Amino acid sequence: MCLGVPGRVVSVEGLVATVDFWGVRRAVRLELVDEPVQAGDYVLNHVGFAIRRIPEEDIQGTLDLYESLLRGDGDLMAADVRAELEANPEQSPDA
Repeated sequence: MCLGVPGRVVSVEGLVATVDFWGVRRAVRLELVDEPVQAGDYVLNHVGFAIRRIPEEDIQGTLDLYESLLRGDGDLMAADVRAELEANPEQSPDA
């Protein structure tokens, strides 16, 4: 199963954002995101690409859901979320 993971945009430079995922920062491409993003926004990341900006009213519920998934030691969903976080190595803005 492939899963998108929410993260907070730290900075944006061109079509690359630095996004914080529970203390892990990754470079995320912005070509696929559904609307412009800026620092402070939350995006749903899938293998290094932001696929949508999370509406402000949905952020807390989304983060709560993923926090719950991450606490599920040995759980298949928790393993998928962790794998998604690890699958996107830091990229340079020129990548």
